[in-house]
Formats: sequence, C-alpha cells, structure tokens
Amino acid sequence: MSPFQLVIPCLRDNRWAILVGICCLVVVDFMQLWIPRVVKWAVDDLTTAAGPVPLAGYAAQILALAVGIGVFRYIWRRCLIGTSRKVERDLRWRLLEHLQKLEPAFFDRHPTGSLMAHATNDINHVRMATGMGMVALTDAVVLGTAAIGFMVYIDWRLTALVLIPMPMIVVGTRLFSRRMHRRYQQVQAAFASLTETVREHFSGIRVVKAYTLEPAAVRRAETASDRYVQENLKLVRITGSFFPMMVLFSNISLALVLLLGGRATVAGRITAGDFVAFISYIGLITWPMMALGWVMNLIQRGKASLERLAAIFNTVPSIADGPAPLPLADRPREIVLRDIELTYSDDRRALSNVDLRFEMGCSYGIVGPPGSGKTSLIRLIARLYEPTAGTVTIDGRPLARIRLTDLRGAIAYVPQEPFIFAGTLGDNITMGQTVAPAELTAAISDAGLQSMVERLPDGLRTVVGERGIMLSGGQKQRVALARALLSDRSILLLDDPISQLDTVTGRKVIEALRHRAGGRLVIIISHRMAAVRWTDRIVVVENGTVSAVGAHDAVSAENAYYRNALRIQALEDNGDAN
Repeated sequence: MSPFQLVIPCLRDNRWAILVGICCLVVVDFMQLWIPRVVKWAVDDLTTAAGPVPLAGYAAQILALAVGIGVFRYIWRRCLIGTSRKVERDLRWRLLEHLQKLEPAFFDRHPTGSLMAHATNDINHVRMATGMGMVALTDAVVLGTAAIGFMVYIDWRLTALVLIPMPMIVVGTRLFSRRMHRRYQQVQAAFASLTETVREHFSGIRVVKAYTLEPAAVRRAETASDRYVQENLKLVRITGSFFPMMVLFSNISLALVLLLGGRATVAGRITAGDFVAFISYIGLITWPMMALGWVMNLIQRGKASLERLAAIFNTVPSIADGPAPLPLADRPREIVLRDIELTYSDDRRALSNVDLRFEMGCSYGIVGPPGSGKTSLIRLIARLYEPTAGTVTIDGRPLARIRLTDLRGAIAYVPQEPFIFAGTLGDNITMGQTVAPAELTAAISDAGLQSMVERLPDGLRTVVGERGIMLSGGQKQRVALARALLSDRSILLLDDPISQLDTVTGRKVIEALRHRAGGRLVIIISHRMAAVRWTDRIVVVENGTVSAVGAHDAVSAENAYYRNALRIQALEDNGDAN
C-alpha cells in the first residue's frame, strides 16, 4: 500500500464537499483580488475628479465584498477543514481495527508508546496536510496566479521585473523539501520514544517510588526529551532558513515596485490608483509565496507521518483466516498437537518435539519449572501464536483452516497476568454482555468474589481504576476467572489461576472448577499441585518438551519433577497448617 492510498478512500467519499469547499475558496480569493480594484478606482477619482467623489459607494462595495468573503470562508472551512477531520477519524478507526488483527508477536516488537504516537501525533500531521495543506496549496495557485494576472493587466513590464525572484523560490523549495522530509521522520521517531518513556514511568510509578528511582526516572525522561528537542532544533535550522527566504524574496519584489512603479507613476505610464493597487497585489501575492513554504512544511510532515502509518498498515497479520475458512463445530471432540516446535522472534526456543492430545470432556493439568513452555502450549491452542513447525488440529482440521472468530469464540482464556480495564467491577466481569443476574451471581461465587463484592460500598458498580489499581493481585485473578466462567465456553484455558490466592480461597475456586468442568475441555497450568491433581491427566513439561503424560498416580510414580513438586507442596501445606 502506497502511503497516499491511506487517505484516498476518505477523500473520494467526500469529493463533493471538497469540490464545494475549493469553489468557495476560489470565490474568496477573487473577492480579495477585487478589493484592490475598488481601491484603485477610489484613488484615481480622488486624484483626478474635480467634483465630489462617491466614496460611500466604494466603501459599500468593500463592505459587501467583506461580507461575501466571511460567508464563503465559513463554507470552505466547514467543507475542507471538516473533511480533514473525517480523514483523521477514518485513519484512527482503521488503525485501531488493523492493530486488533495483528498477532501478539507484533506487540512484542512495538512499544505501546510508539503505537500511541502513531495514533495521535502522526494522524494529526496527516490531518493538517489534508486540511490546511489543501487550503494553502489552492491559495498559492489561484491567488498567486490571479494576482499576477491583475498585475500584468496594470503593467506587464513592471510585473516581469517584480517576478524576477520567483525562480529562486522554486529552486529553494526543491533544495529544502527533501531535507525537511528526512528531519520530520527523525522528529517523529524521537517523539515516539519520548511517549513510550513517559508512559512506562507513569505505568510503573509505584515501583519507581518503592525503589526510590525518581532521579533515575527523571534522567531517563530528560534524555528522551533532550533527544526530541535536538531533533526539532535540527529541523528548525532548515525551516528557520526556508520561511525567511520566502519573506526576503517578497520584500525584494515590494522594493522593486516602490522604486520602478513610483517612477512609472511619476512618468504617467500608470495612474496613482494603479500604483496603490499594484502594491496591494504584491501584499496578496506575499501570502501565496509564504503559503508555498507552509505547504511544503505541512506536506513533508504529513508525508513522513503517512509513511510511518503505512509501515503498520502494510504489516500483514501472520495469524488470520485463510482462503475459505471452515466453521468450528459446536462441541469439538479433540485438539491434537503433533511434532510441535515454537521459536519466538528473539530466537528463543519455547517448545520442541511436542505431541499431545486433548479430549473434550476431560481436564488436564500442566506443570513444569518456570520457563519450560507451559504458557506457550495454551497460546498455540488459542492460536495467539503459530508453531514454527508441526501442526495443531481440532477434530482433524488444522487450526489455520478454522475460522478464527469461531475458534476464539469457543475458548475462555485466563492469562497468567490478567488485564483489568478502567471501568466498574461489573463491566470487567460481563465485558459488555447482557447476562442473567443468576448466571452473574454464580460466576462471581465460583470465582470466590462474593465476599469482596459484598464488602464494596457500590458493589459491582465500584470503579476499579486504571489496570484495576483498586484491586489486589488475587482479586484481579478472581475477576478474570469470573469473566471466563461467565462466558460458558466449551474450552477453558487457565494459566496459573490461583497463584495469588490464599490456600482456602484457592481450594474453593478449584472445587468450583471441578463442578463446572463437565463436558468441557479444561486445561489448567499451575505451580500448585492442589490445582491440578484432581484433573484427568497430568502433563509435565520440562525444557520445552513433554516429559510425562498420564493420571496423577502414574505420573507421580514415574516422573521425578512431579514427585518432588508434590513433596515440596505437601511440606508447604503442613507448614501453613501449623
């Protein structure tokens, strides 16, 4: 996708508004150009007439032109500036929609602050380029060309002399435009880095305070801010030379008019009114000359931002529906992982030679040392990541052939670090769905949240704050679990769901899960043996490979890791009891 193709669809949809806006802008330009003609007639009458001069009539004409300029200026601003706002809205919606289609690996490579800069600063620059850029470009062409035409009508020889500096503007523009474009890209990159640094410090403010890292945090922000300032200063060295160049050439033209036009007036070749009108046209043509520089400024900034946005839009989701995707059965029978290998983008191997079979209606507990690949297994089942080698099938069909919305719609996933939105407790559980009160109460009770909800003064209407700041780690886990239980989906993937719960609450949650497991495929990852020993099958993962699969008794007899983990867990439980 070409960068300019990002805005073409919206411009095409609003082509009639753009056309009306440009026509009104042209009308405004010609009204502005006609005012010097009225002034010329008034001056000529004042210098040559022997009787009364109809100054009231000339004033009325200028007033009428001013009213017309105001009306038509309002219309073109509504049409052109309004269209630029629609471009901004369209780009932001499409960016969000596209980002939601990208796989988690993309967000592993792109910091949140950088994406925020794309969604704010870059899109604003595109808006300015399509709105005021279009206005300035039209003015530069129409107002400049027409003003030159009126000047030629007054005196073509004087006009030719006045336009001598114009070729210098064209040459200067070509020289400066490429350098401006390169600098704008560097400024945008520095702004993205600054945004990410500030976001990270605000998100981690409690850690910063706990470890008294405020000076280090300030220094890091200052470094990012200084880099942004330095990149802007490098840009200013270019734009700071470009705009004065425009003003210089405009003033050279004005000096030529005063010198040569004054002599022509004294010689009688042009009238005093023509001389005043000529100066007025020089003033009008100054704006198009400056607008040319401003247009280059806006266009280069907008082009740099469009290229940054196009880099995201051109990122093809590696996890997406293929051609003719197949629907998923209401109750799939089995999920099979065969010869699975998974290597992340940083060349870290997570899984190797994995062969597993998960049957619907059964429960599975996955255990293993930290970093052994347990979470990677269920990410493959949810198709959050694609295997580097091997296949994951559901009822004999590769996951890549199954419609992605169907697959994800059948899975309730509780990640190891649950995310809580900045809304109410109830909204975080229901996720915007309309549910029966009895179902909501049952999910809250099974997740061990009932006592907490009863203690809150506003109950489920309690606002939990950004990232659930009002909740403890264990409460966040229970909210995420209630969210999953309420969805009532056929596949339940739980990544260490009781790691931050006390022993008593954890047992109640596990009992509720056992009660709800019937007919579902339940896969639980946990470092607590009590959370998995009740399951039908235990899967032990070590160093990215499956070292044991079977019932609790069989695995505890044959697998050293599982046996030792059970022993250590029993000692910890006895210690807690004492």
